[in-house]
This record gives sequence, structure tokens and C-alpha cells, in this order.
Amino acid sequence: MSFNPFSLEEKTVVITGASSGIGQQCAIDCSKMGAKVVLIGRNEQRLSETQSSLKGEGHLSVAFDLTNFGELKGFVKSIVERVGPIDGLVNCAGISTTLPLKLMNAEKMDEFFHSNVFSAIELTRHFCQMGNVNKSGASFVFLSSIMALAGENGKSLYSMTKGALLSAARSLSCEYARRNIRFNCISPGAILTPINQDLPHMKNPEARAVLEAKHLLGLGHTTDISNACIYLISDASRWITGQNLVVDGGYMAK
Repeated sequence: MSFNPFSLEEKTVVITGASSGIGQQCAIDCSKMGAKVVLIGRNEQRLSETQSSLKGEGHLSVAFDLTNFGELKGFVKSIVERVGPIDGLVNCAGISTTLPLKLMNAEKMDEFFHSNVFSAIELTRHFCQMGNVNKSGASFVFLSSIMALAGENGKSLYSMTKGALLSAARSLSCEYARRNIRFNCISPGAILTPINQDLPHMKNPEARAVLEAKHLLGLGHTTDISNACIYLISDASRWITGQNLVVDGGYMAK
């Protein structure tokens, strides 16, 4: 067999938000690279559809609401009992919105931080407990966004949650380096997912052209992000932690 530092053979990778979009693509492509994949999402039927597209055997799909914090510890324990200690966790689950400040309130902020931040950190916390990750180490990835780095009208709420993940990854990388557990973020630009393509600014040709013009290489595809995830989960990135990999088609270059 030829040398391939990006191989995920003999690795077990947990992926949240695996029922659609970026999470679904990450699950499919990680399986193609040899990983045993654990799919987490809220829609059991769509998870089954994702699992049917995976390559190889031994995969697991579990429908679960990650904001159900009281049952997360037992949920993680049940996964480890079924698949063994994990080698990677890709936190893709989350929600997005465009909302001006005048329409924001504490309840809406609570909703977004629960979905985009608290659930990812709580899941990570439980998986980081001794015995839940491979003794040789693991790689944890948070899906952030270029909106955590650049300003945009109506994006303050979404940006706050994605910026929190960037800050968390940096400190977590320091905290868990002694156990060789790495923490990194991926910040995508605008990605063509089934959900995104149905949004008003994507359906409107003029609005879409404006958005495309902001990305030097055009709009991205889910595989652009899944390839970045494969890199950060694989041994090819063994010396990378506490970083933010911007995958934005040149958006931030302007």
C-alpha cells in the first residue's frame, strides 16, 4: 500500500449534523478515506440516508438532540460502548440566521448559543473524559465561519456564536495538549448546500451574483469543507492545534 498521510484507516470519527449539508458530506468522505463513522443528527430518516451512502462497514447512526444536556453523558457513554474510543470529532451541527440587532432578544441569543456553542462544547467535554478517546490522542474540529472574522449586516448573532468556537479551540488546545488531543476550527465561506440554495439571496440571481463576487474563486461546495476536515482529522495534521483553517474561496483576501 502506498504512503498516504491523509488516510483515516482504523480511525473512528464522530460527526454531528450528519443528516445534511456539510456534516453529511464529511461523513461520506471520511468513510471513503477508511474511517468508521458515527453519525449524529436529529432526523433519523435522513441519518439513515446518509449512512446508506457511506463506504465500508461498522458505521453507526444515532438520532439525538444535542441540546438535551442532561442525557449527553449517557449518550456519549453508549457510543463508546458500541464503537470504542474515538479518534476524531467533527462538530458540524448548528443553525444560522440573518437578524438585525433591533430584532434580537435574550431568548433568541439563548437559542443560538445553545445550538451552536453549548451543544458542541458539552459534547466535546464528555468525549474528552478518560477512556472515551484513543490513548494515542485525537483530533476535534469545530465548524466556525468567516462571519466570525468579518463583519456583515445582520450577522452579529450568528457571528458571536462562531467566534466563541474560535476562542474555545485555542484554549482547549492548550488544556489538552498533554493528552495529544488537538483542537482546530474550519471557517467556511458561502457553501452551496441544499438548504442554502433555497435561501432568498441564493435564488435571486442579482443577490447571488453579489455574493459570488465576494468570493474570488466563486461559491464553495461541501467537498471543499469535507476535504479540510479529513486533513485535520488525519495524521497529516498531527503538529497542528489551536488553529483556524479558513476555507473561503478568497473571501478574506480582499
